[in-house]
Amino acid sequence: MTSVTATPPQTTTMGRHAGPLALGAGLLFAGLDLGRLPIVAADDRATALMDPLLRTVNAAYFFGFCGLVLALIALHARQARQAGGFGTFAFSAAVVGTMTMAGDMWFDGFASPWLAEVAPQVFSTLRPTPILELGALLSYGLMAIGWALYGLATLRARVFPMLAALGMVVAGLVAFRSSFPPYGVPLGLVVAALGAWLIRSDRAESAAAALR
Repeated sequence: MTSVTATPPQTTTMGRHAGPLALGAGLLFAGLDLGRLPIVAADDRATALMDPLLRTVNAAYFFGFCGLVLALIALHARQARQAGGFGTFAFSAAVVGTMTMAGDMWFDGFASPWLAEVAPQVFSTLRPTPILELGALLSYGLMAIGWALYGLATLRARVFPMLAALGMVVAGLVAFRSSFPPYGVPLGLVVAALGAWLIRSDRAESAAAALR
């Protein structure tokens, strides 16, 4: 599917740099999520969290969510007008969902290694309370619903390729479990692919403008 326009008029500064931002943030997010696979595969999670490399990658995953929010803001700047009111709602839902999941990942990246040092038994003996389970479910649900809605808004706006918009819907739903690798990878790859498409589109538009 062809786009309406690669660079809408009066776009923001972040919007003008949406391509590199989305490409970098998406690849970083997917790469960090893959790097966390050994933690999930480990028989002893507390021991895995003590490994300096795995601890670093696990903590950095939180910053991957921060990058994802910045990429989302930049991407929305490129289609805010076409996306309309529903797009604004979906964008807000995706931001909130990503922020709530980022909070989970901050705890997992910074507090969990501390618990592994001072009280490793919590990983095998303690059970989550209802309030903790409710908080986790809200984070997972808001993350998935927000990005799936934004994919639908993107599909309606017809600024980005249809395949990318559909991919965002599917990847957003899969991101329900993005706290467990590799379920965050699809969303990271979709955002990165959108960034790569924007970079090519912007270059082609700049070249065409130079010839006019």
